[in-house]
Amino acid sequence: MTVTSIAPARPTTYKVTGARVLRSEWGKFWSLRSSWITLGVAVFLLVLFGTIAAYTYSPGASSAGGPPGPGGGGDSDAVSLALTGATFASLAVGVLGVLLSAGEYSTGMIRSTLSAVPRRLPVLWAKAAVIGPIALVLTTLGALAAFGLGAPGLDGEKISLSLGDDGVLRSLAGAGLYLGLVAVFGVALGVLLRNSAGAIASLVGILLILPGLASLLPDSWYDTLSPYFPSNAGQAVYALHQSSDALSPGAGIAVFAGWVALTLAGAAYRLRRTDV
Repeated sequence: MTVTSIAPARPTTYKVTGARVLRSEWGKFWSLRSSWITLGVAVFLLVLFGTIAAYTYSPGASSAGGPPGPGGGGDSDAVSLALTGATFASLAVGVLGVLLSAGEYSTGMIRSTLSAVPRRLPVLWAKAAVIGPIALVLTTLGALAAFGLGAPGLDGEKISLSLGDDGVLRSLAGAGLYLGLVAVFGVALGVLLRNSAGAIASLVGILLILPGLASLLPDSWYDTLSPYFPSNAGQAVYALHQSSDALSPGAGIAVFAGWVALTLAGAAYRLRRTDV
């Protein structure tokens, strides 16, 4: 009787590619309950505050103080009212970005992630590529919903606008673009600082506290520097009307994208050069 020897099967090897890293980060993102909750909160705040602002609009109360949305001048308009909740939504998507990246350092999962992707940097790019478009699409839909739901509350008012009016769609889409970049900014801060609490505190400080502290500078310095602060530059993207001291929408997105790119570069350097 002839005995046939069977050679042991070779283990299947998989090449690490950008598409596979992206698919992995996509799966991790949607498997986390915090992703669903935080995204829902961001869109909910955007729609809620925008709708309330439209239905409680009072022409006499708003004309003196200017629009709630930054970068505008004069009376409020339907777009600035619809985007009243953009500041709160920016904090929600920014925190989500932080949790997506710094959360792995808190749990120790980052060691497994980087063992699977030894080159490291594709992990950072994949996280940014996952959360940025998701935040952009959902918050753009939220901005459109806030505008649409608030429109009946402004019926008959001088500031009432429709989607077909000049600049309206650009402003609403600009809000989604800004919030998508804020989410990527949160990812970069999380990787750079490697601590959820520290990264969230930095996010809040940069977006909300820094412009207030800058008002302590001499007026000439403040007037020159203020438009280039991250939140002011980013918010200029979705202002329907620009004040004389604000950046244009194109310049605003370029400046804010520059801040995000600079933070991503710092995060990439630390991820590549230091141990986890």
